[in-house]
Amino acid sequence: MTHFTFSHASKEQAKARIALTGPSGSGKTYTALVVGTELGKRVALIDTERGSASKYADKFNFDTLQLATFEPNALVDALAVAAHDGYDVMIVDSFSHFWSGAGGMLEQVDHAAKRSGSGSFAGWREARPMERAMLDALLAYPGHVITTMRTKTEYVVETDDRGRKVPRKVGLRPEQRDGIEYEFDIVGDLDYEHTLVLSKSRAEPLSGLVIRKPDARFAESIMDWLNAGVPAPTVHDYIATATAPDATYDELRALYDEVRRRNWLDAAVLDADGESVTLGELIAHHGTEAKSRSEKTDSGPRNGKGGKAA
Repeated sequence: MTHFTFSHASKEQAKARIALTGPSGSGKTYTALVVGTELGKRVALIDTERGSASKYADKFNFDTLQLATFEPNALVDALAVAAHDGYDVMIVDSFSHFWSGAGGMLEQVDHAAKRSGSGSFAGWREARPMERAMLDALLAYPGHVITTMRTKTEYVVETDDRGRKVPRKVGLRPEQRDGIEYEFDIVGDLDYEHTLVLSKSRAEPLSGLVIRKPDARFAESIMDWLNAGVPAPTVHDYIATATAPDATYDELRALYDEVRRRNWLDAAVLDADGESVTLGELIAHHGTEAKSRSEKTDSGPRNGKGGKAA
């Protein structure tokens, strides 16, 4: 019989998982920086827009990494470096490029389909694990995460206050896979008037808000919600425990189980050689080493078995 153990639910302090969507020119990058620089002191921004975020460097303090191709594993590696360097906030501007940009998911599927010769279904079957690893690493980042996503636009005809028919641009769904918004705690949709509509929020005080030009007060509201709870262990705490020289195999096995319960096994971190691995792989590696040390100790020379008397 399978055994399950239920435990009492409690709210823990958490890190932000925010998605900002909108058409080009709606203020996604600016809003991400407004919020991000309030959430943490050290902000890293992955710039997929040919350096466009740096136009705000006179207003905000942040570091950038510019990418020209957008393979899913490139984002995983960048997250591992940012986590190792201790950035409080990670902004991915924009996450849409990892879907439809050069080297993004759609290209990965196309290449896989051509390799297999079996069409797009086989291509998706091969590429899906790559996408899942990217999403898991993003959502398990040890700091706050803000992503921006472009939306496709179309024109709608509306009646103005004078009764005239006028066209207006509106954004549609994000350029990412269907249902991507379910991965985030807060989803805000921006329009050309820089008005933010919170279409999804697990933070009850923010649910359904409509905010004209979001400012620091919006970020403060998010922080109030995130900090309402008991302190929780961080990924860095788990790394320190996993890499402790005296950690035993049993301790590391228990650590692995705890990290799995928190859904952080896929957090991207750096190993001792500076290579990107998952937190689960890091713990497993040190667990194997600890087990090997224990076995060598247990099988060492003993008195009467060819060893020297103490």
